[in-house]
Amino acid sequence: MDVFVYGTLTNPAQVAAVVDAYVFVGPAVLEGLHAVEGRYPTLAPGGQVAGRLLRTDAVAAMDAYEGVDSGLYVRVSVPVTGGDVPAAPESVEVYVGDPARLDVAESVTWPGEGPLRERVTRYLAEHEVSIRPIPDS
Repeated sequence: MDVFVYGTLTNPAQVAAVVDAYVFVGPAVLEGLHAVEGRYPTLAPGGQVAGRLLRTDAVAAMDAYEGVDSGLYVRVSVPVTGGDVPAAPESVEVYVGDPARLDVAESVTWPGEGPLRERVTRYLAEHEVSIRPIPDS
């Protein structure tokens, strides 16, 4: 699984504490969402954020770290566009945190009704959100 990381998991030591095997594929930009600092970093509609592409087979460990089962974060797929990078996947997973649980609800609003996953997924379908890998120079 390829994951766009933009917060604590951009640090190799933190990744190594979460998963046994991984590789950083390279830098990337998430266009259409921006980072917001709260109790933990999360994303909000609009803008862009720089990060890294992380490749690992440890999906369960990543989900556990991000608190997916408890609803702290949701994992969604975002298409990859541009960035002439060999072997780039068609989509990359991205973790989006619950603004209310991360103490950023006053500054982050996902439009619509329903659970966070539904609102984020709907936003991604209705807006131009994509991952753009940045080729190594």
